[in-house]
Amino acid sequence: MRRVINRAARPVCVGAFVTVSMATMVLPAFADSPLATAFELAWQRQPAAVSFAERQRAVDARRQTADALIAAPPSLELGTRSDRFNRNQGARELEAGLALPLWLPGERSGSQAVAEADANALSGRVASLRLDLARQVRELWWGWQAIRNERGLADERLAAAQRLRDDVARRFQAGDLSRADLNQAEGVMAQARALQAEATAAEALARYRLESLTGPLGEQPGATTAARAGAMATPAGEPVIVVPASAKSAGTVVSTTHPRLLALQAQGELARRQADLVRVQSRSNPELALSTRYDRAAAGLENEQTWKLSLRIPFGGGPRHDARIATANAEALEAGAELALEQERLQRESGALRSQFAAAEAQLAAATQRAALARENRGFYEKSFRLGESDLPTRLRIEAEAFEAERALSSARIGRERTLSQLRQALGLLPE
Repeated sequence: MRRVINRAARPVCVGAFVTVSMATMVLPAFADSPLATAFELAWQRQPAAVSFAERQRAVDARRQTADALIAAPPSLELGTRSDRFNRNQGARELEAGLALPLWLPGERSGSQAVAEADANALSGRVASLRLDLARQVRELWWGWQAIRNERGLADERLAAAQRLRDDVARRFQAGDLSRADLNQAEGVMAQARALQAEATAAEALARYRLESLTGPLGEQPGATTAARAGAMATPAGEPVIVVPASAKSAGTVVSTTHPRLLALQAQGELARRQADLVRVQSRSNPELALSTRYDRAAAGLENEQTWKLSLRIPFGGGPRHDARIATANAEALEAGAELALEQERLQRESGALRSQFAAAEAQLAAATQRAALARENRGFYEKSFRLGESDLPTRLRIEAEAFEAERALSSARIGRERTLSQLRQALGLLPE
């Protein structure tokens, strides 16, 4: 029995998504499904997965910077003045000071908001990369499974050709068939052996392409042996998605938790926060400086100490600030437009794939019926051929029809699973 999962389209805040995503990225768990295991193996080999920990450290450092009491690290100022190289009357002056960069009004809260949005954008980007990788793994996986089924069918065809050749050889020895009939049966078996070799090579190539992404895979269950009582075995696919009727009627088949949408939302929020921060950062940070000075007018006089408290306020505004604001606004508008387009694209893609999935299930039902009838007919004609009640051309035609029916059923099964996988991809669901 296939699991059925109900997933309602309900909004989830980006922060909650980030928390869950962080835990998932750091400690990936292998699922029972071979497809999900292949996906996790592929993800662990990705550069984004390797560098995620360091990128997270950078995000945490930016958060700490935004939480600091001053806008930048303080600076120490040291200076000395003397008349040693001109009058040389013993005049000397020593000065030491500490300068503290100050936040502009609203800059600290804006920086904190940008740091938080940056963290969300990082998790959204990683989730989007995982979904993009899932698409590649799914395509290569089901392409491999389709060729594995072809290999299994080729094995079954060779076994059937061997049985036919043995039946023809017995009837030839009994004098019921001619040498030409035996040669024809031998030719059918040679053709089946050639098809098996071709399928074996194609399977090796498909597995190589998949393992180039995932790394070495162990033995997978599937179509490696023939199934006389039924069609070729198909690996377990992914869970079927059931969308509530309310979501279908409203046209909201794509959930708001779709990784692509969340990534674009996070990117847009980061762009908006950066635009707000740029508006506040209209000038360089002011500096509060505290310094002391030791002064001696001439040799033999006492040192005098004075203190100074100063505030440095830079001027701001101008074309440079206007350019930064315009650039930040453009990025925010671009992110918003991209989000709207992506949402529309996902809605259309998921709708089209739902129609394709319904058609694939109907095709599978028809192929199942056809294969059952072809298997039954093949059994009848195998028996009648052994008894000498049917000729070789009829037997060959029935074998060819049975093989094509099994091939169509195998293709329909893989096609159904592939379409379901594509539908789950469009809905933003990772392999399970």
